[in-house]
Amino acid sequence: MSPHNVVTDRIRTLVATLHDELVAVRRDLHAHPEVAFTEVRTTRVLAERLRLAGLEPRLLPGTGLVVDVGEVAPGQGRIALRADIDALPLTDTCEQEFASTVDGVAHACGHDVHATVVLGAALVLAELDAEGQLARGVRCIFQPAEEIMTGGAPDVIAAGALDGVDEIYALHCDPKVDVGTVGTRIGPITAAADQISVTLGSTGGHTSRPHLTGDVVFALAQVVTQVPAVLGRRLDPRSGTNLTWGAVHAGDAHNAIPTTGVARGTLRCLDGRAWEHAASVLESAVGQVVAPYNVTAEVHHTRGVPPVENDEAATGRVESAARAVLGPRSVILTEQSLGGEDFAWYLTQVPGALARLGTRAPGGRSYDIHQGDLRVDEQAIDVGVALLARIAAGE
Repeated sequence: MSPHNVVTDRIRTLVATLHDELVAVRRDLHAHPEVAFTEVRTTRVLAERLRLAGLEPRLLPGTGLVVDVGEVAPGQGRIALRADIDALPLTDTCEQEFASTVDGVAHACGHDVHATVVLGAALVLAELDAEGQLARGVRCIFQPAEEIMTGGAPDVIAAGALDGVDEIYALHCDPKVDVGTVGTRIGPITAAADQISVTLGSTGGHTSRPHLTGDVVFALAQVVTQVPAVLGRRLDPRSGTNLTWGAVHAGDAHNAIPTTGVARGTLRCLDGRAWEHAASVLESAVGQVVAPYNVTAEVHHTRGVPPVENDEAATGRVESAARAVLGPRSVILTEQSLGGEDFAWYLTQVPGALARLGTRAPGGRSYDIHQGDLRVDEQAIDVGVALLARIAAGE
C-alpha cells in the first residue's frame, strides 16, 4: 500500500473516531451563535479543545484564533485552512433541539459547520503529526466577522495569520448539493460585493410646478433604471458586473417634490480588474444620468470584498484529495455565485481555493443559506474534516 493510501486510511479512521464529539461541538456552536466581532464564547470553545489536544492556539485581537500543527520543512511554508466563525442577525427557525438560544441570531450560513470542520481537521492533523505522518506544517485559522463588509479577513491578515503560509484552503456549505459531494471551480467562484448609496438633492417643490425645481423622484427613477444599463455598456460584459437596488426612498406626500431621495444597492462583479474600474464608471454614470434634471448627486461606494478567484493548481489539489477520501465521483463543477466571501482577501496574498461542501441529505429538501430554517446533514462534518485533512497532509 502506498504512503498516500496509508495516510488516507488513517484519516478516515480518525474522522470516524471524532464523529460524535464533532457533532456535539457543532450543535453547541449552533445553539450559541455570536455575530461579527462578538464571537467570544465560540473562540473559547475552540481554543479549549485545541489545547486539550496539546496544541497552542494564539488568540487574535478581539475574537478568533490561529493554531499551528506540525513543523515547517526547510524552504517550505505552511498550508493554511480557514474557517469563519460568526453568525447572522436572523431568527433561527430550524426547529431542531439545538436551535439558537440567542434571540435574533442564528448560524444560517453554516459557519458552525465550517468552524467544526477546521477544528476536526486540526485534531486529525495533530494525530498524524504525532505519528510522524504529517508531511508539512499546517495553520488553522478561525476567523471572525465574515458576514460584514469588508469582512474580518483583512484584520486577520494584518495580525500575521498568513506569515509563513504558502497556500490556503476553505470550504463553504452548499445546502443544494448532496452530502459527500464537493463543488469546485477554477477562477472566480464568488463575486466582488460592494455597497452603493446614491443620494440626490434639490430645493423641492410642488408637484404642480416640477419645472421650478429639481425633481428628485423622477431623477432617482432614472438612476435606478439607467445606471445599471450604463454599467453594462461601459464594463466588459464577461466581467459579470451587476448592480441591483435593494432600497429606494424619496418623499412622503403625493403632491410634494421632496428635497432628497436615496437609492441603496449592491454592486457585484466576477472579475477583479473590472471591479477595480467599476467605481469610477459608476460615479461618472450617475452624474451623466442626472445631469438634465437640476439635482445634486452624491455617490457613496463602500468597498466590500474582491472575487474569490481559485488557483488552478490549488483547485486540482482539492479535487485530488476529494477523490482520494470520498471516491471518484465526489467532485462536481460548481456554479459561479454573485455572493461575496471575504476568503477572497487571503487569495490576494497567497494562492488557494474555496470549495463547496454538499450538506443536503440525499433525496432530502434543498435549503438556502441566510435563511433561518437552514438544516445541514451532519455527515457533511466528516466529509469536510477528511477532505481538509487530506489536502493538508501532503503527498
